[in-house]
Parts: sequence; C-alpha cells; structure tokens
Amino acid sequence: MKKQNWLVPACAVLLLGACAEEQSAEQSATEEMATAEVSGKETEEEPAEDEKATEEAVEEEEQEEEQEEEQAEAADEPSYRINPQNSKVEPIGDANEQAVLITVDDAPDTYALEMAEILNELDVPAIFFVNGHFLDTEEEKETLAKIYDMGFAIGNHTNTHVNLKQSTETVQQEEIVSLNDTVEAIIGEAPRFFRAPFGVNTEFSNALSKEQGMVRMNWTYGYDFMQGYMEEAALADIMVNAPELNSGGNLLMHDREWTKEALPEIIKGLRDKGYDFVDPDEIEGIQS
Repeated sequence: MKKQNWLVPACAVLLLGACAEEQSAEQSATEEMATAEVSGKETEEEPAEDEKATEEAVEEEEQEEEQEEEQAEAADEPSYRINPQNSKVEPIGDANEQAVLITVDDAPDTYALEMAEILNELDVPAIFFVNGHFLDTEEEKETLAKIYDMGFAIGNHTNTHVNLKQSTETVQQEEIVSLNDTVEAIIGEAPRFFRAPFGVNTEFSNALSKEQGMVRMNWTYGYDFMQGYMEEAALADIMVNAPELNSGGNLLMHDREWTKEALPEIIKGLRDKGYDFVDPDEIEGIQS
C-alpha cells in the first residue's frame, strides 16, 4: 500500500510539470506571434511614411521651381522704356525714377575702348553707338568685341554717318542694315538700339529701324561737340550742372579725348547728385 501511495503523487507531479511546460510553450508561441504581427505592421507602415516623405520632397521641389520661374520672369520684365517723342528714359512700375542713360556715339574711333574701361571700372552701364567706317580693320573689330565683352550694349549709328534726310531710301537701307550685319558678325548679335546721325530721322528710317527690331532714340542733352566744351573741365561741369539734367536724362557723349578725360568727373558728379544709371538691358524692346 505504501508503494502505491508513493507512485500516485509522483505521477501527479509529472503531469503538472508537463502541463506547465505545455502552457509555457503556448505562451512563448503566442508572444512570438504577437511580436511578428507588430513587426509586420511596422514593416507595412514604413513604406507609407517613406512615400509621404517622398511626396513632400517632390512638392517642395515643385514650389522651388515655381519660385525660380517667377523670379526669372520678373528679371526679364523691362524696367524702363524710351519715350519716342523726346528720347527720355521713363521708368516702368517701381523702377528708380532718378536715373540717367549714358550713351557714346561714333565708336569705336579712337577713345571708345578707354571710355568703356573707365565706365566698367566705375560700374556704369552704357550704350556705344557704332559707325561702320570704324569697323574696317581686324583691330577695330577686336576693339568692338572687347567693348561688348565688358557688358556694354552696342547701338547702330549707321555705316558712314550720313544725313538720312539727304539720302535715298536705298542708301538709308544700306546704311542701317549693312551695319547691323557687320556688328552681328563681330559680336554674335545685331544692335538693339538705333540713333540717326545728327538726330535726323525719316519716315523710312523709323519704319526700317523698327523692322530691324531696334529701339530708336536721340538724346536729351549733350555738349562735347560744341565750342567751349571741347576740354575736360568745362565739359565735366556742364554735363553735371546742365539745365537739361533731370530724371530720365538721355546723355549724349562722343568718342573724343576730352570726353574720355572728363568721364570720371561726370560720373562722380551725377552720383553726388543722387542719380543712378540705367542698364540698357532693362530697356523695353520693340513690341511685336
């Protein structure tokens, strides 16, 4: 009897141990399944977060591109226009009204390159109106290219500086178009501006310059071709203190030694009076 009583408890212990192990195994399996499910959910959610981040990055890139396009369009918008009646430079929108345009005629004769270097050093933009008879040699063509490469605008002042009103339409055509072709062959683009010699235009030259895509202009004042102002001090004084000086002035100068010598003082005097300088690239072109 004692032997049998001892066996019963022993069997019970063995059974309880087996059950405990089975429960522990089941619990472990359950925990592993739960961990796997959580891990699976995290794995499934990660691509969604990556996709959202990618979409946000694309949106930001598109917004940046739109802003750049808007800025580029704004930069391309003209800030000034030339009044065809009086050649004044008129601001567009909120462009600085107190500004003048520097122009140099009869280039590149003798001093144009030095004048361009002075203006470039002083950070002043300008238009150099050229004549074809100063572009006959390779050296003269190289001079024009150097002026252009410094960033200055090149204008058409006719091939041989004739009076257009005293010329036939055939001659006017040749004087204007042939120079455009010559300039384009040298610098890679045709002039955007036209100034007739002596400021004398005709109906034909007006139509032709427009057809050629050039903005026509004369000037508001200039003195370096007048007696009494063909020397440095007198010219520097009158260009800064002329009664015609005002906002939108279109200042006429020429490829002359006295003008070259007076140029630094002219620029300083204009700046001291609060004037800015119009960039020809910001002048409105011919409307198609």
